[in-house]
Amino acid sequence: MSSPIRVLIVDDSAMIREFLRNILEAEPDIQVVAAAGDPYQARDKFLKERPDVITLDIEMPRMDGLTFLHKLMAAYPTPVVMFSSLTQQGAEATIKALEMGAVDFVAKPTSNLREQLADLSREIVDKVRAAARVKVRRTKLSHETLRVPEKIEVDRVVRLTKSPPRPGGPMVVVIGASTGGTVALEQVLCRLPADSPPIAVVQHMPEHFTLAFANRLNDRAGITIWEGQDGLPLGPGQCAIAPGGQHMFLERGASGYLVRIKDGPPVNRHKPSVDVLFRSSVGSAGPNAVAVIMTGMGDDGARGMKDLHDAGALTIGQSEETCTVYGMPKMAAQLGAVDRVVPLDRIAPLLVGLWRESSGRAIR
Repeated sequence: MSSPIRVLIVDDSAMIREFLRNILEAEPDIQVVAAAGDPYQARDKFLKERPDVITLDIEMPRMDGLTFLHKLMAAYPTPVVMFSSLTQQGAEATIKALEMGAVDFVAKPTSNLREQLADLSREIVDKVRAAARVKVRRTKLSHETLRVPEKIEVDRVVRLTKSPPRPGGPMVVVIGASTGGTVALEQVLCRLPADSPPIAVVQHMPEHFTLAFANRLNDRAGITIWEGQDGLPLGPGQCAIAPGGQHMFLERGASGYLVRIKDGPPVNRHKPSVDVLFRSSVGSAGPNAVAVIMTGMGDDGARGMKDLHDAGALTIGQSEETCTVYGMPKMAAQLGAVDRVVPLDRIAPLLVGLWRESSGRAIR
């Protein structure tokens, strides 16, 4: 048998520490080696136990979780799952933590804490298991606008795929991501020039967090990025991020694409769901869609991508070596839904090349 996943819990709430210990130790493959009430205690226990995964609260006395995370990643890069309050302030801090190297997060409810935490048990266990498989590495983000690739490079990439969307046709890009997706999406979206195709994104996140994520990206990108709102048009140079807690659909109107936001039950345990966005794109875009499935655990988006693939859309999977968790792209590939596997740093240039081809413009 393989060794159990060794976890260090860091939270200033004794109730939370007890809750996390109980649910994690109920799993045969997980062992809680220590718990700490603040980062100073956590430092000592980390050096003694050298855990495989840390669960880390953001708001703590003596030293906040972000400061501790920064110090940890500089000295001992370790998989970390953040435990964040379900507020706008907590969301902004969590997005920053993910940029700093945290693998994932769990949103801590703001009321009926003990009752609602029980509902989070499976999510916490799944994310700790996924984090244990991640090799943490320092990531440097470049927020510069993408320099359009050389003609020979883009031509070569395009010819290895299906034919580009029909000349003059309304190309649209739909993207799905989960664990590791916030950093990966930034590396794609913030490299796109203003002259880019319409883009609709589902990133698995709860309410409040998607707004903070969209605003942060918009401040850094050359395209316009906003949290999706029902009925808003989606045109070139624009990107809609599905709002947490609701599903996002793509529709084709008289003057172009628009997004629809609707409530409904979770799909594949997620709301928003990648499958919902992808399947809505079959009728609204069909062969003019380019679908991208990126890092994340589980299989959300795999079947929707297969539907798009069968409808003639070009489908792209992020390569295993550049994924934080090679789950969603792997499942899509196993279904035969992926036309081309692309490393993270080549996704933006490929989208630019396809957009220029579909628009009938020369690739410079």
